[in-house]
Amino acid sequence: MRTGTSIDRPRLSDAPLLEVGAPDGSIRPLHGDDRDSLGSILRGTAMFTEDEIAIAFELINVVLSKPAQKDYIINVYQEGSAVLGYYCVGPTPGTEGTFDLYWIAVDPAAQGKGIGGKLTYHSEQLVRSGGGRLIIAETSSRPEYESTRGFYLSRGYSQLARIPDYYRVGDDLVVYGKYLN
Repeated sequence: MRTGTSIDRPRLSDAPLLEVGAPDGSIRPLHGDDRDSLGSILRGTAMFTEDEIAIAFELINVVLSKPAQKDYIINVYQEGSAVLGYYCVGPTPGTEGTFDLYWIAVDPAAQGKGIGGKLTYHSEQLVRSGGGRLIIAETSSRPEYESTRGFYLSRGYSQLARIPDYYRVGDDLVVYGKYLN
């Protein structure tokens, strides 16, 4: 867990809620009753191992149990009563204005409807409102992550680095970044 960042956490009230799609579609802060929906989304994508899902829940638990912490911000996309996606972002320790996009996931049944793009845009606006200038996103080089890599590229992210055999032999770490001018 990261502690002691020198950047103040952006106030969630500074990030506008986005009215998208359905009249009641919005992006809002994480609530305690979102846990089951987020677990279903993460498992439903079939992209994450159980260890990775456990890490996602560690961050979810930090946000829910320590509302004053400044390391992680989680927002969810909701239409009606259904939570269809979320992101987790936070300031990178030891930097000035760099943030990590730790998680972004959309319910497989809702993919291709622009929700991931709306979540990404919202995270960028939130980071910008908190004085952020750079967002970093990491992903895998495995073939099933090709659409994820394309997603970042289509939203103005650039591939900044690739570390061979990072996750395991044959599975490179691919690092994307976007400067928020």
